[in-house]
Amino acid sequence: MTEIGIGIVGGGYMGKAHAVAMSAVGAVFDTKLRPRLEMVCASTPASAEKYRAAFGFARGTDDWRTLVRDDRVEAVVIAAPQITHREIAETAFALGKPVFCEKPLGASLEDSRAMVAAAEGHVNMSGFNYIRTPASQFARQLIAEGEIGDITWFRGEHTEDFLADPHAPAHWRTQGDANGTMGDLAPHMINAALALIGPIRSLIAEVETVHDSRSGGAVTNDDHAQMMCRFENGTMGQMYFSRISHGRKMGYAYEVTGTKGAIRFDQEDQNALWLYKAEDPEATRGFRKILTGPAHPDYEPFCQGPGHGTGYQDQIIIEARDFLHAIATQAAVWPTFRDGMVVNQIVAAALASSRARAWVDISSF
Repeated sequence: MTEIGIGIVGGGYMGKAHAVAMSAVGAVFDTKLRPRLEMVCASTPASAEKYRAAFGFARGTDDWRTLVRDDRVEAVVIAAPQITHREIAETAFALGKPVFCEKPLGASLEDSRAMVAAAEGHVNMSGFNYIRTPASQFARQLIAEGEIGDITWFRGEHTEDFLADPHAPAHWRTQGDANGTMGDLAPHMINAALALIGPIRSLIAEVETVHDSRSGGAVTNDDHAQMMCRFENGTMGQMYFSRISHGRKMGYAYEVTGTKGAIRFDQEDQNALWLYKAEDPEATRGFRKILTGPAHPDYEPFCQGPGHGTGYQDQIIIEARDFLHAIATQAAVWPTFRDGMVVNQIVAAALASSRARAWVDISSF
């Protein structure tokens, strides 16, 4: 067992999640590398000290450069706004340090490509936590093993309602493409589609701002978007992304249809997977609810009781395990920066398609 000093840039929503994950991962998975919470970076000295004391870091700072350049920080987790990702990652890689970066990889496709180039020869990983639930890992396994036959259709959505109220004021989430629905929510479901079905060949999309003015200022990014796509393997697909879907709190959901059956999943019921097998007797043929348990991927380390369930924080702990494994073995663990860049590529293609009101090939981006 070897200690490794972890520095986390950002102490808010995701910064806390990663700090908790790094504190717990060794006990859950008995990892060879045991994280030491060395330093946290926040926007002010006061908030840095608050997060340091709350999460158990040795030190805090309001300058990410101080964190990245510190000798006791041996690996960097980026949980700061997208516009900061590129410079932080490039600086860390120049010092030979492994980097885990929250999605989306960069604030733009240009940023993402530069980050992939900087990551060459270094341990790197992109954060897409939802696809790591035991249920979604099991769905990937069933599809790969041909349990529902050749895949013919995919439908996915990432829908939430945190800006459904048209009277909600303008703030940072309503400014800039990187903070819009295509920059913020769409990457998760695009990542799921790539993980479950494979590369996307072409698409057509509509991206729309429904509430273009809110109290406090104009809205400069998108509220929702829809997309039809064709995967490289011929599968037909469609996706919808929204931050204005009343009643949806974590609407990361998908349905996959094959020649021998189908799979359905909804993150709001993340411990269940629905499976339909066409070969079942007609009298009992229908979607069956499978509750996750120790027989499913990455469940047993958290709980030995089937149906007891895992939660959001557990997804981040699984990511921490994978990042530590990549560092310990110096082997790439999915999703890498390149995988994150492909998601940005598809987002860029969708935005261009919406402007042109036409199908576009992903290879041209």
